[in-house]
Amino acid sequence: MSLFLEILTIVIPVFLVVLLGYGLKRLGLIDSAFLFQTNRLVYYIGLPLLLFYKIGTADFFTNFNGRLVIGSALIIAIGFFASYGYALIRRYPPGAAGSFSQGSFRGNLAYMGLAIVFNAYGPDGLTRAGILTGFLVPVLNFFAILALLLPHRGQDGNRGLSFWVRQVALNPLIVASFAGIAWSFFSLPMPVILDRSLDIATGMTLPLALIAIGGSFSLEKLKGDMVRAAFATGIKIVWLPLLGAFLLYGMGIRGMDLGIGVLMAGTPAATATYIMAHQMKGDAELAGSIVMMSTLLSALTYSIALFALRSLGL
Repeated sequence: MSLFLEILTIVIPVFLVVLLGYGLKRLGLIDSAFLFQTNRLVYYIGLPLLLFYKIGTADFFTNFNGRLVIGSALIIAIGFFASYGYALIRRYPPGAAGSFSQGSFRGNLAYMGLAIVFNAYGPDGLTRAGILTGFLVPVLNFFAILALLLPHRGQDGNRGLSFWVRQVALNPLIVASFAGIAWSFFSLPMPVILDRSLDIATGMTLPLALIAIGGSFSLEKLKGDMVRAAFATGIKIVWLPLLGAFLLYGMGIRGMDLGIGVLMAGTPAATATYIMAHQMKGDAELAGSIVMMSTLLSALTYSIALFALRSLGL
């Protein structure tokens, strides 16, 4: 019973804050304009500051696990190739193929992943997850672009490769993560004033991110091909964390790092999949359905994953 209660104290607070965002939107206390600005604030300021601060003030050589980074990148790559190959075999239309594939492997690491890991493993887990996120965000973006471009190869109207290279290279999460990694790697001192300022400013990030997820949640986005959406959701929040558990364990990863790898692999589909589907001729309705369905069901799958991890002493 105590284990069950421990799982609830990890998962329920995260989803209660998501529910708070949904409730505030329904009550009219926040609106679409507020959510748009909040998402921009979190994405361009809050999360970059959080990643830089947590990574930059950590001991890089203590918290960096190269095998975890490689294993987690492999999970993403396998998710891409498996989902895209399945879409080709089933002869999905180009737009549906891209959205199905992207929704099957692109997880919401920064918003949901960091929040769950923080609740499960505290500040040390958040630091390790932040370093992992810094290396995985470029991998996710690369395969996401590939998933959406490949179905339309040879067609006119796609943005050039250089545009998407810039999108990856100038991504604020990537820039902040690698700035933090460099700061930590070279053991640069963090001035007290800057340290305390970042400590205050970064406290807003995860709550605002979760409120933004809840405020953006809409059952109206659950439309289109629900069978495809359900299958992609199953890949993202069931099969990838299972694959991650076996792959990472086989690579010799144990303890907290194994738990972090599994939890990050099991994140629901990122909201960015819906945005990118709009930009790159994907099936936006399918992408939106995958995001909503995977976010809703991840409360259950996270509970099961955490129960399994805690049962194993992780």
